[in-house]
Amino acid sequence: MVGRRSAPSVAYFLVTHALFFLLACRLSASQQARNYTFVHDARTAPEISYYDYIIVGGGTAGCPLAATLSQNATVLVLERGGSPYGDPNITYLANFGAPLADASPSSPSQRFISEDGVINARARVLGGGSCLNAGFYSRAEADYISGRDVGWNSELAKQSYEWVEKKVAFQPPMKQWQSAVRDGLIDAGVLPNNGFTYDHMYGTKVGGSIFDTAGHRHTAADLLDYANPDGLTVLLKATAHKVLFHTRGTQEGGQNFAHAVVFRDSTGAKHRAYLNSGAHNEIIISAGSLGSPQLLILSGVGPVDQLKAHNITVVLDQPMVGQLMSDNPMNAVFVPSPVPVEVSLIEVVGITHFGSYIEAASGANFGSFPDNDYGLFSPKDRAAFRGGFILEKIMGPISTGHLELTSKNPNVNPSVTFNYFKHPEDLARCVQGMSTIERVIGSKPFSKFRYDTLSVPQLLNMTATAPVNLLPRHSNSSVSLEQFCKDTVMTIWHYHGGCQVGAVVDRDYKVIGVDALRVIDGSTFNASPGTNPQATVMMLGR
Repeated sequence: MVGRRSAPSVAYFLVTHALFFLLACRLSASQQARNYTFVHDARTAPEISYYDYIIVGGGTAGCPLAATLSQNATVLVLERGGSPYGDPNITYLANFGAPLADASPSSPSQRFISEDGVINARARVLGGGSCLNAGFYSRAEADYISGRDVGWNSELAKQSYEWVEKKVAFQPPMKQWQSAVRDGLIDAGVLPNNGFTYDHMYGTKVGGSIFDTAGHRHTAADLLDYANPDGLTVLLKATAHKVLFHTRGTQEGGQNFAHAVVFRDSTGAKHRAYLNSGAHNEIIISAGSLGSPQLLILSGVGPVDQLKAHNITVVLDQPMVGQLMSDNPMNAVFVPSPVPVEVSLIEVVGITHFGSYIEAASGANFGSFPDNDYGLFSPKDRAAFRGGFILEKIMGPISTGHLELTSKNPNVNPSVTFNYFKHPEDLARCVQGMSTIERVIGSKPFSKFRYDTLSVPQLLNMTATAPVNLLPRHSNSSVSLEQFCKDTVMTIWHYHGGCQVGAVVDRDYKVIGVDALRVIDGSTFNASPGTNPQATVMMLGR
């Protein structure tokens, strides 16, 4: 065990690199890539094809949706990204962060920066965000499921969660650092101790993970194991450009209905997929909270001023498309440890009554130090220097923003504004969450993993000096928790909205004002469900 010592006087380099969390060693085990017979490159697709259902987006909702519909219908899935199988940066827990740091055109993540100055990413891979996230698996709260916003059947939701969990959910190992965070939360008063559970319960709990005990990620793409291979076609690197509409009845009094999708393969060749004749056949957009409103606008369903500005034929003036966008702000404290810690992603959560969720990740070896560390660490010490993060995410949030089209090219990100902390209740929750983190860091159970001489204000100052976003810094960031929350706000990749129930789609997720078109993904949420939305998005697809 390494003895206690003074903390480094310069931490900028450490925190800058650490905030991608864990770019650590790779595991040696090989991945068993699934050989799905129904998955093909879009270049092999015919110029014209016909299906009962066309799903745009093979992500966290699209994969379970496709597997379910394929049992009794012919289904086409258009996924703009590639396969997650065979990519060690997706598969292995220790490589978390590498896809998010990859800004190349072939990356499974596509970076975007919100107008708020926060760096973010959207998925571009079969399996969607479940291929990129920190893996935490937790169901939505009971009143979210049965509440007026969504009004799902509780028993059907439970059965659907269980259907998902048989393939992708596991109990995490809970080693020393995560256990110390758990016990620190309990010591800080986040009670009761609920043990391991997938359910959303006030207090401290160990949740599930989509990483198995060997550290291998299981994604929404694994739910395609359930599919009927004779009923399903999945096309990779197939970018949808627009939904085509027909008009039933007279032009003035007729109703527009979706009947085809225009998409292009990686060479730029154009393809059209049409719906077969049938009263129940539909096009379903599951392209995520950026992709779904973006595609609706590109197809002529959206705010008329945006449509006219981009010379897009107006199918339906729908001013709420792209509105009420939200992103749950995350704020974190980097805690250097005097002893080595395990590599871990999110395993524990403290669910508070005041509306903040406390989580943690650990284990990166941050490597070299700046030259001006005043000789506090020997080369051997430097090689062993490790740490972790304790973070808080606020529930909701209440603050909302909007999305606007910037180009008719679907590969170009729209402009997004989230308006972090615009509502004072969101900021108040962050402050209470940070205060709780302070108590966890100062707790006896966590004492082994902190430096005696490093105060919480110093930890806050270390974190506040790192370029975690593009916002200007203030001198009082480490003194005022309100200012710290504003200055160090980051995404936790739980953004949602743009096609909400009651605004853009009805309670059956049908797009209001047109026929044969639905949206099924997180863009329909008015608030982020639970502590992590992926379980609920997969359940919704089912």
